[in-house]
Amino acid sequence: MKTQEEKFAGLKISGIPMLLFNIVFLLAIGYFVYWIAVSDLSSAMIAVCVIADVFLFILNSIFWGGFMQNEPNDARVMVFFGKYKGTIKENGYFWVNPFYSKKKMTLRARNLDADPIKVNDKNGNPIMIGQVLVWHVTDTYKASFSIDNASTKNSSLGQQVDNLAEKMRAYEYFVKVQSDAALRNVAGMYAYDHLENGEGEMTLRSGGEEMNDFLEKQLNERLALAGIEIIEARINYLAYAPEIAAVMLRRQQADAIIAAREKIVDGAVGMVKMAIQKLSEENVIELDDDKKAAMVTNLMVVLCSEEPATPVINSGTLHH
Repeated sequence: MKTQEEKFAGLKISGIPMLLFNIVFLLAIGYFVYWIAVSDLSSAMIAVCVIADVFLFILNSIFWGGFMQNEPNDARVMVFFGKYKGTIKENGYFWVNPFYSKKKMTLRARNLDADPIKVNDKNGNPIMIGQVLVWHVTDTYKASFSIDNASTKNSSLGQQVDNLAEKMRAYEYFVKVQSDAALRNVAGMYAYDHLENGEGEMTLRSGGEEMNDFLEKQLNERLALAGIEIIEARINYLAYAPEIAAVMLRRQQADAIIAAREKIVDGAVGMVKMAIQKLSEENVIELDDDKKAAMVTNLMVVLCSEEPATPVINSGTLHH
């Protein structure tokens, strides 16, 4: 039993010569009718000729059903009385056995811009996350026979879809359902952003291309059953859910302020240390511990203050 796509190995000839043959055949049938009408034949012979002519006309009509045209990135799934016989992917105009069912399928890439969905991240925070996909059909056998192409929102149960546009909409719905499931799974495995003690972990916000590659792998595993391949998958929308967005924004602002303060303090300490060291090395002034403490305090206030410092002139003297 076949379980994957195979190349069609049946009779397949160029359509143009067969088209010319069929036209000549039809003209010959018409001439045969004329010949019967003008010939002096017995009634029995006329009956035999008429039956033969009708048979030839039926045969010619059947031959017309064997023509098919394949455009680039199109395919024809060949089925003979319910039996899969292979897939034709060559471009051109062909003639095949008229009794083959020639199910058309497109192999062209398609986009899916999924609306953001609400999920919980690894820490349980509700977030909104969306994705955009580029996908196409790679295995026509699995796409035709491994999934129910009637399983769309608008299709009635058990109604098979033969129209190509309807069929592709069914595949789009299948891809959408599976992509939502994969996105929920991926979002639940990672936190939205770093916590205070989790700087080394990959998050949804910082994952970048690595996160997109992981999402693409998850999608391909789910869609392999349907003969569909994800060419590219990207997270195109990521935000906290509205009910916690304001709280998380304040938290992010607080984290940013703390990080900025830490940088300012580190820089100020280095500048104070350098100033005291320079004054001591160049013997500009001798400072005891009390004066050093006062100088450190004043410099730290000046360097770390958010408001411009107001100078105060000390008119006293320094004792050596």
